[in-house]
Amino acid sequence: MDLTTTYMGLQLKNPLVPSASPLSKDLGNIKRMEDAGAAAVVMYSLFEEQIVHEQRELDHFLSQGTESFQEAMSYFPETADYNLGPDEYLEHIRAAKAATNIPIIGSLNGVSAGGWLEYAKKIEEAGADGLELNVYYIPTNANYKSDEIESIYVDDLRRVKDAIKIPVAMKLSPYFSTMANMAKKLDEAGADALVMFNRFYQPDFDLEQLEVVPAVNLSTSSEGRLPLRWIAILYGNIKASMAATTGVHTHLDALKMLMAGADVTMMCSALLEKGPQHLGVVLNDLQRWMEEKEYVSIAQMKGSMSQRSVAEPAAFERANYMKALNSWKVTV
Repeated sequence: MDLTTTYMGLQLKNPLVPSASPLSKDLGNIKRMEDAGAAAVVMYSLFEEQIVHEQRELDHFLSQGTESFQEAMSYFPETADYNLGPDEYLEHIRAAKAATNIPIIGSLNGVSAGGWLEYAKKIEEAGADGLELNVYYIPTNANYKSDEIESIYVDDLRRVKDAIKIPVAMKLSPYFSTMANMAKKLDEAGADALVMFNRFYQPDFDLEQLEVVPAVNLSTSSEGRLPLRWIAILYGNIKASMAATTGVHTHLDALKMLMAGADVTMMCSALLEKGPQHLGVVLNDLQRWMEEKEYVSIAQMKGSMSQRSVAEPAAFERANYMKALNSWKVTV
């Protein structure tokens, strides 16, 4: 059975890739993920704030909207409380490359081009096989127009692509007004891959202390429907590879993403819950399912349930919305 796939130009032994998470802070965990069957590992993110916290361009983005309140600065941890610092991050990539035989993909998380360019080069020099740009930006300023927001992503991508030679993936938010057009713009700007989608962590209220508190909730399989839909729509319409992230917990979740058109399926929450060894469970179950259904390769199934391949392509659009609502039956 041929489980190989190609992602952002990298030849991978199978389509299971751990996404950026705290697990990759520990070299032992990276090796355990490789032993369990990981085809590549995306390192945890190096944050822009770690690189250029005082830079004027970054301050411009961080001072928009509600974040202009002085109290908001207390949300930023002290430098010592971050993940490993920039120099340690580079050493960690070197160590991961030396200890494993799978591609190691660096991850930069930020907004402005700023320090990204310098550290994109350094991550490449440290031996990373690829780089994922995670543009985590919530536009709270009502004066910003949609094209201005979109240009942030496209401009960041172009600058980094011009600076390095390793492949670059863009990790996207699903909240663009025209998702298909945004994907096309990034594809045309040279993205080697699109990662769908970033999960914006939502704050909560502590009603006893009357404070806004950060809240981190792990994903569930049902959250995979959003990337599933857009990967199925985009398959065959862009050249860039596509990675499905959010909601991949089981072999069935992974299979659905592959049939939609994903080149790889990325896992985070399931591994945080069940440990690196869960990758092996998913991989074995995926192989068993393919044998039972007589699939001989990942290539055979990839995109087979995409919008361009199914008998009713309107199922991904408005027609299915009406059908779904009308099919609901009240049982009480």
